[in-house]
Amino acid sequence: MRGPSVVGSHAGRSERRRGENFRVNDREWIHEALRRHEAPLILYAAKVCGDQDRARDAVQETFLELCSADRRAIEGTLAAWLYRVARNKALDLRRKDHVMRTAEDITSRERAGPEPEPVAAIARGEERAEVLALFARLPEKQQEVLRLKFQGGLSYREIAEVTGTTAGNVGFLIHVALKAMRERLAGTGRLAS
Repeated sequence: MRGPSVVGSHAGRSERRRGENFRVNDREWIHEALRRHEAPLILYAAKVCGDQDRARDAVQETFLELCSADRRAIEGTLAAWLYRVARNKALDLRRKDHVMRTAEDITSRERAGPEPEPVAAIARGEERAEVLALFARLPEKQQEVLRLKFQGGLSYREIAEVTGTTAGNVGFLIHVALKAMRERLAGTGRLAS
């Protein structure tokens, strides 16, 4: 009788250890997700909701939801899942506030860190302002897919999951947006043909 109870006891300990290791691994996984995705998610959410502080709230709520999510269900699509949840949270905040800010207001809040040489900073600032003005003239859906692609680093498939469209449509939107910006920049003489 002693044999089965020892095996049963040992099996219980192994099961507990696996559960503890899974929780430790989840904690590490969440910390890695936070380290890797927090800053780009805040930038993205700020564009969606129009406010840096609200964006931080949306991203915080996103990571709180990640803590209670089933890792196995989202691990293969983590980036898309995070952007989709952050987008929904930011949209909810935007709806609640009914506050729309201009692109310049959001951009000024995003700036962080020390500025480079004054002359170079002014030149880059002028170019950046011109690109942002062109970007702001794009339709909202095109702006969103460009942010997800270039700020978020998401694949077309992941962008499609976030926005509720197809990967083919994402590719089309990105192509049309980049083409329009290239043509407009070429018209200003800033882009060599």
